[in-house]
Amino acid sequence: MEPTFAGQLDALAGWRRAVDRRLTDLARFLGDHELIENHGIVESVRERLASDRLVVAFVAEFSRGKSELINAIFFADTGRRILPATPGRTTMCPVELSCTQGEPPQLSLLPIDSRLDGHSLAEMRARTDAWTRVRLDAASPDKLAEAMSEVMRTKAVTLREARALGFWHDDRPDDNPPLIAEGLVEVPAWRHAVVNYPHPLLRRGLVVLDTPGLNAIGAEPELTLSLLPAAHALVFILGADTGVTKSDLTMWRDHLGAQSVARYVVLNKIDTLVDPLLDAAQVSAQIDRQRRDSAATLGVSIDKVFPLSARQALAARIDGQRMALTASRLPELEAALANELLPRRREVLVQTVLESAGQLQAHALRRLNDQRRQLSEQMLELRGLRGKSGGKVTLMLRRVDQETAEFERCTARLTALRSVHLRIERDTLEALASEKLRDQVAQMQRDIAATMFNLGAKKAFSQLCTRLRARVAGAIAKLEETHEMLNASFLQLNGDYGFALALVKPPALSNYMSEIDTLEANYGQYLGLSNAIKLSEPRFMEQLRRMLLSKLRIVFENASSDVELWNKAATSQVDAQLRERRRGFKRRREALERIQEAAGELEQRIGEIEAHDERLRGLQAGLMNAVDAVRAEAAREPEADGASRPMPLAREVPGSAERDPPTLTLVLPRGAERAA
Repeated sequence: MEPTFAGQLDALAGWRRAVDRRLTDLARFLGDHELIENHGIVESVRERLASDRLVVAFVAEFSRGKSELINAIFFADTGRRILPATPGRTTMCPVELSCTQGEPPQLSLLPIDSRLDGHSLAEMRARTDAWTRVRLDAASPDKLAEAMSEVMRTKAVTLREARALGFWHDDRPDDNPPLIAEGLVEVPAWRHAVVNYPHPLLRRGLVVLDTPGLNAIGAEPELTLSLLPAAHALVFILGADTGVTKSDLTMWRDHLGAQSVARYVVLNKIDTLVDPLLDAAQVSAQIDRQRRDSAATLGVSIDKVFPLSARQALAARIDGQRMALTASRLPELEAALANELLPRRREVLVQTVLESAGQLQAHALRRLNDQRRQLSEQMLELRGLRGKSGGKVTLMLRRVDQETAEFERCTARLTALRSVHLRIERDTLEALASEKLRDQVAQMQRDIAATMFNLGAKKAFSQLCTRLRARVAGAIAKLEETHEMLNASFLQLNGDYGFALALVKPPALSNYMSEIDTLEANYGQYLGLSNAIKLSEPRFMEQLRRMLLSKLRIVFENASSDVELWNKAATSQVDAQLRERRRGFKRRREALERIQEAAGELEQRIGEIEAHDERLRGLQAGLMNAVDAVRAEAAREPEADGASRPMPLAREVPGSAERDPPTLTLVLPRGAERAA
C-alpha cells in the first residue's frame, strides 16, 4: 500500500528528530572539549528543525467539502469526523489546528466583534484575555467533535453592524449573506478559532487552517494579505457536480490565481456523479471532462487537478476498506502532496544542516590545529634543552617572557579592531532597526492620504518597499565592509601573532530583500483601482497598516538577529584564541621553571606534551566522526514505514548552501504566521 501524506509527514518529523539528536551529540562533543565558544550555530539549526512547518492552505467556497477532506487526510484514525462537515454551511470562521507543547488541549475562539477594534489577527494572538477558551477532551473523539461544533455558531446583527464587520457591501449585493427576520443579517460568531490538539501529526509540525467561503475571505484582509502568501501550497476545492462556479472563479482570480506557491485543485464529491443510467466508463468520462474543463478555466496543468470523494475516503479509512479508499482517489492527491512538497522542504533542511556542520567542523579543526602547532613549538624547545646547562633554561625563560610581552602588544590592535567592528555593526543594525519601520509606514499613510480617495495607495506602497529595500541594501553593504575589514585584520593577526582566525561567510540578507519583494507582490494586488471602495474605508486601511507593520517587523528583526549572531561568532573566536595563547605561554613558562628546579622533569614534560598531542589527534578523529554522523543522518531519506535509505550526497558541500526562510505548516486557506 502506498504511504499516505500523513505517514510521510510523520516520517519527515522522525528524520528531523534523528538529525537533532546527532546535532546534540556534536554540540556536546564540542562543548566538552572546549572547541566552540558559543553554540549559536548549533542552536539555530536545532531551532530550525524543531519549528519547521509545512503550510498547505485548503481553500474553497461553502459546502465544497474542505472539512471532510481534512478529516479524511488527517483525522480518520479517530474513528469519526472531527471537523464539522454536515450539509449546508459548516465552518463559519477560520479554524487553525496546531499543537503547542506545554499548553492543554483547548479551543480558543476570538469574538467577531474584535474586528471593530482595528487590531490585526497577529496582534490579537498575544492578547490572551480577548479569547474565549473551551477545554477539549483529547481522549474522546465524540466530545472533541462536539466541542468543535462551536465553530459553526452564528449571530444576528443589524445591517449597520454587518457593514462595519465587513460582511455587507451595498455595492456588491450578490456577495451579501441573506437577510433573516426583522432585517437582521446572520454572521459568524467568531473571527478566528485556534485548536490546540495533541494529534501526532500536529505535534510533528503540522498546522491546519480551514477557512470558509469567499465572503469570509473578503471580510478578513489578513487571510489574503498574510496567511495565503505564507502557505507552501494551496489546495483549492471545487464540486465535481458543478465544476468552476462564478464564486469559485472569483475566489481563484482575486485571491489565489496570482500566488507563486504550489497549487492543487480538487474536484470533490465525484460520488455524486454516479448515475444508475450510466455505466462506469461513462461516469469516468464525465469526471475526466470536468477535470479538463476545470484545468482550462483556472489555467493550471491538468495533472494538478485531482477528482476524488472525501466522504468515501473518510468512510473507507474508518472501516479499514482498502479497495474503497483506492476508489475514492484520495491517495493520488496525498501522493502528489507527499512527493512534491515534503522532499522540497527536506532538501532545504538538509542543506542548512550540511552547511552548519561544515562550519562547525572547520572552526573546531582550526582550534585543534592551532593547539597542536603550539605543542609542536614547545616540543622543539624542550628537546633542544636535552643535555643543556641551567643557563640555557634561564635564556629560554627570558625568551618566553619576551615572546609573551610581544604577544601582549596585540591587545592594543584588538582593542582598535573591536572599536571599528562595533561601529560598523551598529551602523548595520541601524539600517535594520525595526523601530524605524513605524515611521516608514506612517510616511506611506501620509502619501496615500494626499491622493483623492486613497487611489495612490499602490504607488505609495511601492515607494515604501523601495525605501525598505534600500535599507536592506545598505545593511548588505555594511556587512560586506565588515567582512572585508575583519578578514584583512584576521590575516594580519594570524601572520604577526600566530592566531588561527578565520571568518565564515556573512548571512545572506538578500533573502530578506526577496521577502520584501514577496510582500510587495501580495499586498500590491489589493491596492489597485479594483479595490478603490475598500481603500476608502478607514477600518480597512488601519488593519492594512497593522498587518504590514507586523510582517515587516518580523522580517527586519530576523535580519538583525542573523547579523548579530554572525558578528558575535567573529568576536568570540578572537577572545577564545587570545585566552588559549595566554594559557600556552603560561604553560611554557611553568614547564621551564619546573625543569630549572629539577632537570629530571624535562623528559616528564616532553612525555606530557606528546600525550597531549596524541589526545588532540584523538579529538580530531572524534570530531570527524561526530560531523560525519550528522551528515549521514541528514542524507538518510525517510520512508513512511519507518525505514530509511541513503540519499546521494551530491549536494553535500559544507558551507555552500543558501539560507532559506523557514516553516512547515498546513493551512486551509492559509497557514499560521510565524510568531514575532
